[in-house]
Amino acid sequence: MPRKPRFNLPGVPQHVIQRGNNREPCFYSQQDYLHYLDDIRFAAKKYECRIHAYVLMKNHVHLLVTPMIENGLSMMMQSVGRRYVAYVNAAYQRTGTLWEGRYKASLIDSDMYLLTCMCYIELNPVRAGMVNHPSEYKWSSYNQNAQITDKVIVDNHPVFTMLGDTKEERKYVYRSLFERYMDNDIIHQIRDALNHEMVLGRSHFKDNVEVMTNRKPRPGKSGRPRVKEEGAEYFFLV
Repeated sequence: MPRKPRFNLPGVPQHVIQRGNNREPCFYSQQDYLHYLDDIRFAAKKYECRIHAYVLMKNHVHLLVTPMIENGLSMMMQSVGRRYVAYVNAAYQRTGTLWEGRYKASLIDSDMYLLTCMCYIELNPVRAGMVNHPSEYKWSSYNQNAQITDKVIVDNHPVFTMLGDTKEERKYVYRSLFERYMDNDIIHQIRDALNHEMVLGRSHFKDNVEVMTNRKPRPGKSGRPRVKEEGAEYFFLV
């Protein structure tokens, strides 16, 4: 079966996931996490991609990235793959693939879903039962986005910048998002869009994507009823 063509829209954020082969680990030590972060920092700069959020789990990686040039995301991920796999194979005297095929990605309607997707990514260690709060997990962007720390990798998206007039204000508002529970329907929408490599967004955003890419931005019909999109000013339930 031929590979599904990717959505390719510079300036539009994409939620990316890449899993270890057979769900096996892709990180074995602290040095591995640091090496991956160095590799992705290098590749993002080289291929003009802006990383807004990330989490490195033991056997998979989530990224929220805005490519600023055509094919920037694909080139960034290929670069990271080559560099990191070569490092792991040399460090652990192994051969063969590390990743489970190519990465998956979904386009994100930034006006409506960007902050939700950032929270979803940074809450992964909490949902996995590894920590009680995202600030406790070392290998995510939470502390760069929510705390007064240096921006080692993260670039603020304009939607994030609009959270407040000052850095402190923006971080305070962002932290407050994590004081609420994420709606299960939103979690389902995020996962569904990512697994099908489709679009997470409102109807008019999907329609625009279809016109610009000549690709269907929605998966086929399923048994689960669609959640109302328009006016969905909720992402979390108190």
